Order: sequence, then C-alpha cells, then structure tokens
Amino acid sequence: MDPETETAAGGTGVSLTALQARDEVSAVAREVKALVEAGHLAKAREQFAAIVRLQQRRASRIAFHFLRDGGEADEAVQDAFLKVYTRISSFKEEMPFEVWFTRILINGCLDRQKARRRRVRWLVPAAEADDGSHDGLEAMAGVGPTPEEVLVGREQRRRLAAAVGTLKGRQRTVFLLCHFDGRTPREIGELTGLNESTVRVHLFRAVRKLRAHLEGSRETD
Repeated sequence: MDPETETAAGGTGVSLTALQARDEVSAVAREVKALVEAGHLAKAREQFAAIVRLQQRRASRIAFHFLRDGGEADEAVQDAFLKVYTRISSFKEEMPFEVWFTRILINGCLDRQKARRRRVRWLVPAAEADDGSHDGLEAMAGVGPTPEEVLVGREQRRRLAAAVGTLKGRQRTVFLLCHFDGRTPREIGELTGLNESTVRVHLFRAVRKLRAHLEGSRETD
C-alpha cells in the first residue's frame, strides 16, 4: 500500500498525508509565534502567509457549509485568519494549530448566524441561488443529464440544504464537520472540545432529524 494512503497507527482513519500536513502547519505556527514575540513582524507576516495557503481551501469549505453564502463565507475566513494572527501569542503549542484555528473559524460562523437571526433574515437554501455552475459540471460527464434530471438534482440539493438548515447548535456543527469536512468523531471531539461519545450522540440525532425532515418534505409534495 502506498504510504500516503495508508491509515495512521491506532486506526483513526486519518491518512499519513493529513497528519503530516497538520504537523507542517503547526510547525509554521510555532515559527510565527516565535517571530512575533521576538519583534520580527515582517518575517512573521511572511511565514503566516504559508498558513493561509495551507488552510484556505479547507476553511472556505467549512465556512460555506455553515453560512451558505460565498461572500459571507470569504469574510468569515478572512476574519478567522486575522484573529488567529493577532492572537498568535496565545497559541498553545501542544495543541495542533488546525484544531485551534477551526474552533475560531466555527465560532465566527456561529456568531454570523446569530447576527442574521437578530436582523430577522432567513437562511436562503443554496440551490435557490444556484447560478447554474453545478449544471455545467454535471454536463461534462458523458452525454450529460436530461433537463428532468437536472431539475431533480437541484430539488434534492434544495431539500438537503433546507434540512441542514433546521439543525441547531452542536448537532449542526458535528454534522457539517463529519459529512462536509470528512472528520472522524475523534477529530470532531478535538475540534469542539466534546468527548467522542457525545459527538456520536449528536451525529446520530442530527442524521435522524435530517431523515425525518426529508421524508416529511417528500410526503407533502
């Protein structure tokens, strides 16, 4: 088996490549912290740019699934990077940087959701604002879907987005980290501060609630 696809020891299901990437970004974060504390701010900013490159895509994916708005997700990611840089001296080096950063990002996304509710704005399902980009990707495969298949796929995405929108608090966080960020219950526990068994309970309840919502929406069509 290729060593890059072999799972890590302990049966966590995390690839060696993923663990190496986590170690790499943590090492860079320690360097940035040392440079900031030594007063070498220009060099610190230069090194921090490497962290942004390593975490940007993953952070954008997480933020989008929380906020369902590309522009707001980008703002949340940039805010998270700014907070991390300005608070780098408080980074506990025994903790993986990715864990610390993800907590800050998720908290920022949750704050934005609360602000939306205070402004009495409802979360628009992503498919209602679909610009057709999904259709272009689907059309690239073989002959491509029929118009009816496109409509069915769009309706399924709309239902799923609406269903996920009904999840609250930890259930939503756990579900998104598991199914959209590919995290194991153990990793989600590290990211959220919950123990693994509690994560599994939240995940089970989230899936059960989504299934009930989706079945109910089909029955009312």
